[in-house]
Amino acid sequence: MNVEAEPRVFATTRWSLVLAGANSEGDQQKAVEALAELCRTYWRPIFSYVCRRGYSIEDAQDLTQDFFLMILETNWLRQADQGRGRFRSLLLKSLQNFLHNAADKNRTLKRGGVVKFVSWDAWMAEAPSQLSISARARDALAPERLFDLRWAATVVEHALRRLQEECEGKGRLRLFNALRDYLATERADISYADLAVVLGVAETVVKKQLHNLRQRYRWLLRDEVAHTVENPADVDDEIRHLCAALAAAA
Repeated sequence: MNVEAEPRVFATTRWSLVLAGANSEGDQQKAVEALAELCRTYWRPIFSYVCRRGYSIEDAQDLTQDFFLMILETNWLRQADQGRGRFRSLLLKSLQNFLHNAADKNRTLKRGGVVKFVSWDAWMAEAPSQLSISARARDALAPERLFDLRWAATVVEHALRRLQEECEGKGRLRLFNALRDYLATERADISYADLAVVLGVAETVVKKQLHNLRQRYRWLLRDEVAHTVENPADVDDEIRHLCAALAAAA
């Protein structure tokens, strides 16, 4: 597998497109579509945070939907704090304010209303999480830490899903399935000999393919993160933050 060279300059990302649309009279429709895509991608951290704040699953579902509708149907960005370089940070702050206002108003959401951002069942089917957290561990995490953990898991899962789709398109899905558990970190228990037997190739081939897949995975991970920050210079810091969130919950 050839590894595509990482571009020196990031192309327009979903988040930068959203910010540009909020600050100008440009293509508002594209900005709204980009924001909607970000919402669909990152609904799980929002839902997890709301649940951790003590809401029932049903109320958390409604609040998550209502929160995203609020973002998409109002001039949310123009009213937001100017320090809005990272979508993750701005979204969490906005969610905290949203829940605070909802509690102050003692607002009761009506389930099954006319307006829905997207079918909840469709959300669950579209992006099943591979991250399993025990109830005890989940309850021990502060809501903000659980939010970051779910956010980090979402980024990783999307990068892996993209890599899986690329491999499947090239007829290398078997290779991906055999090596996916070794992509994120260097593992001491890796046996190139065993993998060579499973794949029916030489050990040198396994090492080369694993190296290539790791390189491609890291590029895709950076690309996923780049879509949530305004400044490409923030990508490395954001990746470190998300890795720390995953490590702390391990």
